[in-house]
Amino acid sequence: MKKLSLIVPCYNEQEALPLFYAEAAKVVQSMPCDYEFIFVNDGSKDETLPLLRQMAERDAHVTYLSFSRNFGKEAAMYAGFCNARGDYIAVMDADMQDPPALLPRMFELLESREYDSVATRRVSRTGESPVRSWFAKRFYQLINRISDADIVDGARDFRLMRREMVDSIVAMSEYNRFSKGIFGWVGFRTCWLPYENVERVAGESKWSFWKLFKYAMDGIVNFSLVPLSVASWGGILMTFAAFLILLVIIIRRLAFGDAVAGWASTICVIIFIGGVQLFCLGIMGQYIAKTYLETKRRPHCIIAETNREGVKKIL
Repeated sequence: MKKLSLIVPCYNEQEALPLFYAEAAKVVQSMPCDYEFIFVNDGSKDETLPLLRQMAERDAHVTYLSFSRNFGKEAAMYAGFCNARGDYIAVMDADMQDPPALLPRMFELLESREYDSVATRRVSRTGESPVRSWFAKRFYQLINRISDADIVDGARDFRLMRREMVDSIVAMSEYNRFSKGIFGWVGFRTCWLPYENVERVAGESKWSFWKLFKYAMDGIVNFSLVPLSVASWGGILMTFAAFLILLVIIIRRLAFGDAVAGWASTICVIIFIGGVQLFCLGIMGQYIAKTYLETKRRPHCIIAETNREGVKKIL
């Protein structure tokens, strides 16, 4: 019998967690497979950890990994991947926006042997602000144009994968992680399962617009060198334009004796060029910062508490 591992990152999910566990447990118990829950407490400040302890005491299928602090969802997913023991591994959010009812269909598709991964994508964004939806669509269009990461519009982290694919993901042990890009980069045969957007069942979203913007920037920097090319070509273009303008000024002075006046226009040009230079330096700085973090080789996360023996505490 195949074994199914459900990885569930949790950050301040005391309200949604009991609802998710009850629904997900009911679904997986009806499926023709063994199963395990791996709840990853990402430094929650509410009652999430006590709830996980209670669930683990009542259900032998429940494993929890509690971080020493908040390391982020990417680290939580990585810790789950490293400790999953199933033949099929799924990633799900605890807020019920990833419907557990889709799991049987996803399991059937993998059992057909036609696919290595079944991923979900939202076909609607009901309940989401128009501005946020617009920026999300533009991000997917942009990153697919400038990188080799295959990310479908509306893609969720919710997916069910074979062990071989998860092993490939774990082998990519980079510190700066962008899982949506990693899923696409490793390849494998993927089936996309569309579904209507489901709103959070309880609690509040932890993803503000600013956090999503920074996450999108991480994705672009991690999977594309196009920003560096833009900075390089922008510098070449500005140099060429400045050379042409210098020739015009020299010819105008020698031919007509007309000294070019206007300090205001000069200041504007200097400020513009200075802004372009700082922008290009900022792009290069982002890549240098990512390289710096990789070379330090810090762990992705530190597990302070777990109910499973033999878990590696520093990953």
